[in-house]
Amino acid sequence: MNIYFAGAIRGGREDAPLYFEIIELLGEYGRVLTEHVGNPELTGSGEVDDDREIHDRDLDWLKEADYLVAEVTTPSLGVGYEIGKATEWGTPTLCLYRRSEGLSLSAMIAGCASVMVREYQDREALRNIFADFFRADGA
Repeated sequence: MNIYFAGAIRGGREDAPLYFEIIELLGEYGRVLTEHVGNPELTGSGEVDDDREIHDRDLDWLKEADYLVAEVTTPSLGVGYEIGKATEWGTPTLCLYRRSEGLSLSAMIAGCASVMVREYQDREALRNIFADFFRADGA
């Protein structure tokens, strides 16, 4: 099973260590196609310089994915775009959100019937969310 993990890159790298943890947990369910998102060495400008190359590569990976899991606490246009494509293609989509002062979840994500949104605060909550998400889809 292939899992596409989405998290902010150019929108901010503050959560990179958390992304690494999430990717590690997702690895228990399948192959994470986008492990680089959790790399703390990855800068906000991305891992390659060519925007078209990044776009095309990431969409190829997204098409190959059986699931999309996105951490949406840090707003990111790219992550929103990926969620839109995944829902358009019928890919089961899970959005993870940590309630934070000054940040609100987009209504376009929260109100989308094709997206499962789950709030969490710690690793144990993530374990339970993943177990429910993958079980609900028959994985």
